Amino acid sequence: MSTLRNKVQLIGNVGQDPTITDLESGKKLARLNLATNEHYKNAQGERVTNTQWHTVIAWGKTAEIIEGFVTKGKEIAVEGKLTSRSYEDKEGSKRYVTEVVVGEILLLGGND
Repeated sequence: MSTLRNKVQLIGNVGQDPTITDLESGKKLARLNLATNEHYKNAQGERVTNTQWHTVIAWGKTAEIIEGFVTKGKEIAVEGKLTSRSYEDKEGSKRYVTEVVVGEILLLGGND
C-alpha cells in the first residue's frame, strides 16, 4: 500500500508542444501542460465542461519518449507523483509550484 501514498493518474490533452531541456549531466527534462476535462450538468440542465491544467514533468527515457512522440493536442495518460517546490522570482517574490512527475506515460488516440 505504500505505493498509493502519492500517486497521480491523469488522462488529458497536451496544451502546447513540450519543452525539452538537455541538462549538463546528459539527462533530458520534458515539461508540458496537460488539460483534463470534467463534464457535468448545471441547475438549468446545460452541459458544462470544467477544464483543469496540470504542469507535468518527466526525466530521462520518459522525456525522450515525450520528445519523440508528444505534440500539442495529443491525448496522453500519465501516472506519477505530485511534488511541490518554491523559488524566488526575479523580483524577489516567493513562488510556489505543484507538478506531476511522470513515472509512466501512455500515448492515446490515433496518429495526429
